[in-house]
Amino acid sequence: MTIFRARPAPTLAVVAALAAAVTATGTALLVVPAAAAQGCRVDYTPNQWPGGFTANIKVTPGDSAVSSWTVTWTYAGDERVTNGWNATVSQSGSTVTARNMSYNGSIPAGGSTEFGVQGTYGVSGGTPSGFSLNGVPCNGAGPTPTTGVPTTPPPTTPPPTTPPTTPPPTTRPPTTPPPTTPPPTTPPPTTPPPAGCAGAVLCDGFENQTGATPSGDWTVVNPDCSGAGTATIDTATTHSGSRAVRINGAAGYCNHVFIRSTKNLSSVGSVRYGRIWVRHTTAQPTDHTTMMAMADAADGNRDLRMGGQNGALQWNRASDDATLPEQSPAGVAQSVPLPTNRWACLEFMVDGSAGQLRTWLDGTAIVGLTADGVPTHDIDGQWYNRTWRPQLTDLKLGWESYGNGADTLWYDDVAVGSSRIGC
Repeated sequence: MTIFRARPAPTLAVVAALAAAVTATGTALLVVPAAAAQGCRVDYTPNQWPGGFTANIKVTPGDSAVSSWTVTWTYAGDERVTNGWNATVSQSGSTVTARNMSYNGSIPAGGSTEFGVQGTYGVSGGTPSGFSLNGVPCNGAGPTPTTGVPTTPPPTTPPPTTPPTTPPPTTRPPTTPPPTTPPPTTPPPTTPPPAGCAGAVLCDGFENQTGATPSGDWTVVNPDCSGAGTATIDTATTHSGSRAVRINGAAGYCNHVFIRSTKNLSSVGSVRYGRIWVRHTTAQPTDHTTMMAMADAADGNRDLRMGGQNGALQWNRASDDATLPEQSPAGVAQSVPLPTNRWACLEFMVDGSAGQLRTWLDGTAIVGLTADGVPTHDIDGQWYNRTWRPQLTDLKLGWESYGNGADTLWYDDVAVGSSRIGC
C-alpha cells in the first residue's frame, strides 16, 4: 500500500512572519496549519469480502515517543465496526476512535504498534481517510474537518446476492489475544472464511472427502464404546464449499462418536491455536457433554475436553474432572451458551509452556473460558489446583454425553496452527 508522510511542522520563523502580517484595516492574521509530528503515520490494511471486513492498523508516531495514543479515522461508506483487538474501539457516525490498551500505550520514537478491527458494510467507501494520532493529522493530511462529515450512512445499494467463488485473501491476525469484551447480544452475520489458514498445520474444509464416511485425513473413533452416535459427510449443510461433517450425537455414555485427525500435530509446538466452525440444533443441557477433545501427553494421554455443562460452554480435564469455569452459578455466568441453528466460529489457544488457555466465540473472548495463570475464584481456581503444563497431540471433533443430551452437530473449516488463525 502507498504510505503518505505528514508535512513537517512549521518553523518558528514562519509562525513569526505570519503573526506579524496585518491587513489594510489593521487586523492581525495568524494562520498556522495543523501538522503532525515528523513521520507520523497510520497504515490501514483491509481484508474485505461481501458484507464484511477486517483491517490491521499500524501506528507509527515518528520522531517523538508517546506514552498513550488515540487514533481516529473516517469511513466514506457505511462501514460499521463490530469488534476490535489490541485497542478499545468505538464508532460515532462514520468516525472511528481507537484507544490503546494498558499494555501497548507506550510507543518509542521510531517505533510502532498494531491493532485490528472487524466490521460489516452495505456499501464500502474504500480505504478510510482523515487519520489522526492524538488529535494530530497523519499521513500528510490536513486538519480533520469539523463539518461536512455525514452523520448518517450514505444511500446504499443491495450487496451482491452471490458470494465470490473464491474467498478474498486475508492477512495474518495478531498473535496477541484480543481484549476481553462482553459477549455480543446479537450474533454477527456469517461471513466467508479466510482464504487459507495462515500457515496452519491442519487446515481442512472437508472438500477432499469423496465418500459418505470421513476418511483419509480423518478417522471415526469411539473412545470408550460405540452405540447410536454416527459421523457422516454432509453436502446439504455446510459453512463453505460443498461438504461438512455431520455428527448425530445420541444421549447416554456409550454413544460416543468422534472424528480424529490423522495428521501429525506435534509440529505445532507448545502454543496451539485452533479455529473451528460449528453448528448444532439443540441447546446445551444441564448434564456434561463434550464436542471437542485433545489428548494430553503430559497428563497420561487423558483428554483436554471442550463441551458444556449447566447450559453453557466449558473446558474439562478428563484426568481429574476439573472444569473451566468452576460450576458455581457465578462461574457459569462467566461463560456463554453455544448458539443454536447457525454457524459459530469457536477459537482457542492453549499455551503448554505457561499453562494458559483462552477461548473466543465469534471473535469475542469469553472470560469464564480463560485460564490466565493466576487462580481466580469461580473461574480458574479449580483449574489450577495443580500444575498444568499440557502437551496436546491430536484433535477430535464429535459428541459425548454423560447423561441426558442428544444433539446434531456440523463441523467445517477446521484449522490448527502455532499462531491465531481468526474467523
